[in-house]
Amino acid sequence: MTKVKETLKKNTMLVALIVVMALFQILIMGAGKGSLFAPSNIANLIMQNSYVVILATGMLLCILTGGNIDLSVGSIVALVGAVAGTLIVNWHMNIYLAMLICLGIGLLVGVWQGFWIAYVNIPPFICTLCGMFIWRGLATIILDGTTISPFPENYLKYFTSYLPGAGTDAGTIFGVTIAVGAVCCAVFVALTLLGRVQKKRKGYQTGSPVMLMVRLAVVCAAILVVFYLLGKNKGVPSVLILLAVVVFIYQYFTTRTVPGRHVYALGGNQKATQLSGIDTKKVMFGVYVNMAFLSAVAALVCIGRFNSAAPSAGTNYEMDAIGSCFIGGASAYGGVGTVGGAVIGAIFMGVLNNGMSILGIDANWQKVVKGLVLLFAVVFDVVSKKQNKSR
Repeated sequence: MTKVKETLKKNTMLVALIVVMALFQILIMGAGKGSLFAPSNIANLIMQNSYVVILATGMLLCILTGGNIDLSVGSIVALVGAVAGTLIVNWHMNIYLAMLICLGIGLLVGVWQGFWIAYVNIPPFICTLCGMFIWRGLATIILDGTTISPFPENYLKYFTSYLPGAGTDAGTIFGVTIAVGAVCCAVFVALTLLGRVQKKRKGYQTGSPVMLMVRLAVVCAAILVVFYLLGKNKGVPSVLILLAVVVFIYQYFTTRTVPGRHVYALGGNQKATQLSGIDTKKVMFGVYVNMAFLSAVAALVCIGRFNSAAPSAGTNYEMDAIGSCFIGGASAYGGVGTVGGAVIGAIFMGVLNNGMSILGIDANWQKVVKGLVLLFAVVFDVVSKKQNKSR
């Protein structure tokens, strides 16, 4: 019983996500407005919240360094989108060269902000607040206050298309989608078991084998259900592949690499980390360069989804990313949090948005609900830490 309680405590937000999804399903069906789990809704949920997953993954690293955040990510999305629109639509530049330039701009922005934060010791909140105004202003100047659209089809296909592709019969779409889901399950199981074996070799605690099997079964069942629903729609959204790559890379970075552990160490105890010989300035610099780079990636996804570049693009995106991390279990003090948790938080935010929109809840009340959810997530973190300290 104790092990079950510990498992539930570790997966509190996952349980909360399941409860919220079930609640919305009941409310939506009761209101006669279809189903939250309609195949088209699942595809829309993935495509509408793809930018949140990308930004939350980068924001997690910022939060891990000591509860720091980046307020400029939405403005970077607008800036990179403005550049992409100018290069691709107005100047008819090769899309691959334009995307490389856009990613390069993201890196340069990250270097600029990372330098002030890491080497001049400007507080991240202040530095990125300045960046929020600077990059938004530059985006508006580049676009001259107007919107650029539409983007060419050879660009849109990378972010709005489905696999195995348009024109494919329904049977093939369903078969390919289920096959992709089965491969995802196999990879997840293999990586989980491999990680368990490595932990045992190093003498770490690995937990109950029974609970591990239950976890694997639940996750694989969820994956297969999602891919089943996608197969009933148009197939696998191309952007889902990008999300899978991003999540896999950063999950590996944070759990299996030395630099990833340095990020956790910096958030856990900065002075001790410095005394152990770790270059904390380099770690902080790298985290903010990475955040700006992922903001550029999110910008490329967003302009593909909206088929336009606008000065208002990216508004409040930083709030969605920050909220996803805290809802997903990241500590407001730093040093605690996982990529998987940030993804769950992003899905949670997406389900809230999607469910309330289907029910026709006023946009202002939606903001109230999201604000309360974020508050309770942080309160839960603070109270848990106090209880742990008192033991």
